[in-house]
Amino acid sequence: MSITAQSPEATLEPMMLYMGRLAREAAGELALASTEAKNEALGRMAARLEAGAEKIIGANRQDLEAAEKKGRDAAFLDRLRLDGLGVAAMARGLHEIAALPDPVGATMASWTRPNGLQISRIRVPLGVIGMIYESRPNVTADASGLCLKSGNAVILRSGSESFLTSLVIANLLTEAVTASGLPEAAIQLVPTVDRSAVGFMLGGLDGAIDVIVPRGGKSLVERVQEEARVPVFAHLEGVCHVYVDKGADLDMAKSIVVNAKMRRPGICGAAETLLVAHDAVSTHLGPIVDALIEAGCEVRGDPETQRTDSRVRSATDEDWGAEYLAPIISVKVVDGLDEAVAHIAQYGSQHTDAIVTDDQDTADAFLARVDSAIVLHNASTQFADGGEFGMGAEIGIATGRFHARGPVGLEQLTTFKYVVRGQGQTRP
Repeated sequence: MSITAQSPEATLEPMMLYMGRLAREAAGELALASTEAKNEALGRMAARLEAGAEKIIGANRQDLEAAEKKGRDAAFLDRLRLDGLGVAAMARGLHEIAALPDPVGATMASWTRPNGLQISRIRVPLGVIGMIYESRPNVTADASGLCLKSGNAVILRSGSESFLTSLVIANLLTEAVTASGLPEAAIQLVPTVDRSAVGFMLGGLDGAIDVIVPRGGKSLVERVQEEARVPVFAHLEGVCHVYVDKGADLDMAKSIVVNAKMRRPGICGAAETLLVAHDAVSTHLGPIVDALIEAGCEVRGDPETQRTDSRVRSATDEDWGAEYLAPIISVKVVDGLDEAVAHIAQYGSQHTDAIVTDDQDTADAFLARVDSAIVLHNASTQFADGGEFGMGAEIGIATGRFHARGPVGLEQLTTFKYVVRGQGQTRP
């Protein structure tokens, strides 16, 4: 049965509760599904996407035209756009997920007590995942694939701007799942853009939803974190830093900084602030700033950075905590590692931060002291991605203190239970 778009109606609440009940039932089946059955479904899902590429791209073209008429900016349109390469990437991601080890049922630890009890800690699915996202239609496939492989049912709530594209993708995926003999309700897309649907999901759908994962702008994530009555895996902002130490190779530093900012300025792993050690100003600051400007980036800097290049605009206090999601970067000269770490602690969002240096001791200190979900040495912040981590895909980046921190992939979508085996023991 295909999902069809619906207009907002008074029946929204019972529809959402019904979806929750179906998802809970599907989750019970998926938790017991074999790895072979799940991998077969993932293969079929990938094949359906490839066969339906023209239909997906056609729907995406409609979404893009509507977004352009609304005046959405270039970064938003970049996240929304899907072409043939994008569809192929979604299909490839599903194949990669299928190739990964199945976390469900894996033994995390086991031990035997003096009384002979054998205790094991075993991975099990979380249950039902509520996925709320805005302009990235590829999340429909990524989230569905990861949830299915990890034994979870998923309820997807797409943003209005990507709704038509997400609807086509979800229908193709559901067809593949049912053809594989797994429950149809393993993947459900909320068939309306009525924002009230988000509120019902945040309420947990009468206990059906076990965790919410938001993927979108700051306003969406803030609402989810404030209103959700179930646990949330999320990050609020991606205020990411690159710190260039005095021990950095200049060519490497230029390459990493430009890539971290300019490869895709509108993603959460894009660098927003560059910190340069005072001892590296005379050798590194000018060339790096020049490389950024030549790449089309607007540079906003402190007085010392402005003295290095007349094209640098003056940075304000607001710039240090800004998530531009655009070809803009703030640049500040710091005394050294201590001030860099302090600046990141004050203005960062605990998402992703990097150091460029050939001094291993300094690098180790940075990696240990910066309290972010992802820290890198001599690599671009744009690697903050589950696919780049070998997870096949991700359904988001989490910066909280739950077990899921950083890219949320297969293992992060599981919890555990204790299995205890005895031979008749009773407790005295």
